[in-house]
This record gives sequence, structure tokens and C-alpha cells, in this order.
Amino acid sequence: MSFEFKTKDIESIGSVLRAKPVKKGNFYRLELSDEKSKRKLAIEIYPSLKTGKSKGNLISVYTINSHLQLHQCTGYLASDLLGEVTFYSEADGKISGLIVEREAGCSLYANVDKSSLSGDFTRMGPEVMLSSIALSLAETSIK
Repeated sequence: MSFEFKTKDIESIGSVLRAKPVKKGNFYRLELSDEKSKRKLAIEIYPSLKTGKSKGNLISVYTINSHLQLHQCTGYLASDLLGEVTFYSEADGKISGLIVEREAGCSLYANVDKSSLSGDFTRMGPEVMLSSIALSLAETSIK
């Protein structure tokens, strides 16, 4: 495991999302709500958690309607300008990303071909374009 969330990372995430991280045992929890849209969600960040035969970061997002997880999170990009945090996982040329918005919105993109992040978005179909654009913001952080 090459990346592990540290306290400064959790504080940065909390700052961008305007949520106070609370340490609970072996994980951190942040709760978000947006009065205008009536959305609520909670994020749990598990640094260095054993999952099967390996150890890695696990991100869980809980909403009223869903539960999403990103296993083996290899990094994140916190954008104060966009008001969102992109958690990503890279393996075998594929990228998966969980994007959490300050206004308690969340999107998940899984197994996106890494080459599409820097491709010509105008040549992609709309069903592929959105994931490529969304994850391309983190491309500079992805090795």
C-alpha cells in the first residue's frame, strides 16, 4: 500500500466539504447536509484497513437511498473551488472514482479506462464523456 490517509488529509477533506471529521475507532466520519436540496450523506474513511489478503484505504458513503464503497483508495483530490473531493483507486490501467460534493451529492465511476482521462472529450459519446471529464480532474495526482 503506497498511500495512507493521515490526519492532515482528513482535515483537508473536512475543510473542502465544510464538515467536521470525527474519529471513531479505526475510521473518520464526516456528515454533510444541504438544506436547499434536502440531501444528507455521511462519509467514512478507513485508513489502512485489511480487506481480504491486502491492506488499503476504504471509503464508504451512506445516503438515505444508497451505500457506496471505494476499496483500495490510492489517493484523493480536494478542490475548494469546486467544493468537492474525488477519491480514486487505480489498478491495471483502470480508474474508479467516488466524488463527494459539499452539497451532499455523490457520484461513482468504476473501471474507467485511464487512457480516456486525457483523450479528446469531443470524440467520446456522452455516456463515456461524463466519467472521463469528472475523473480527469484527478489525473495530475494519478500515477
